[in-house]
Amino acid sequence: MNTNYQTITLAGGCFWCLEAVYDEVKGVQSVESGYSNGHVANPTYREVCNGNTGHAEVVRVTFDANIISFRDILNVFFAIHDPTTLNRQGGDVGAQYRSGIYYHTPEQKEIAEALIKELNEQNIWNAPIVTEVAPVHNFSVAENYHQEYFANNPNQPYCQAVVAPKVNKFRKHYLDLLKKQPA
Repeated sequence: MNTNYQTITLAGGCFWCLEAVYDEVKGVQSVESGYSNGHVANPTYREVCNGNTGHAEVVRVTFDANIISFRDILNVFFAIHDPTTLNRQGGDVGAQYRSGIYYHTPEQKEIAEALIKELNEQNIWNAPIVTEVAPVHNFSVAENYHQEYFANNPNQPYCQAVVAPKVNKFRKHYLDLLKKQPA
């Protein structure tokens, strides 16, 4: 079977949460935690956390569009974070925790904007979606200790309180999109 690899960069709060979920999505080939859409080249985690670089914590997801559609990638994205809160996800506050879809192609932009319009019209949330849709720029990979953070630190308190519930929500609502089906 031919592959049709595409890449999208997504911001939905802490990158550990998004990475942990997308690692389990069938058709996803790789997930890298990083920083994007700021004005400083190659920022550090500390610089991003200080809020002075303009970057968002993101994941760069590479997926095979023959296995999972870009729309399904976005449906998972909207299901695992609150796209209606500006510059925050739960207790994580600041522009680095904003909701964003940083597209790599004009088609991704069109699909993202159309889906946001549909979801707003469905009134799924009590407020409108504030997800930023913009071209990806100034992406840099996060430090090594951020990669596969949940897989390597499942008992860490933040992982138990914040990441694990998002992973479990994904597993419960998107069973058909799991790489490994439960026995």
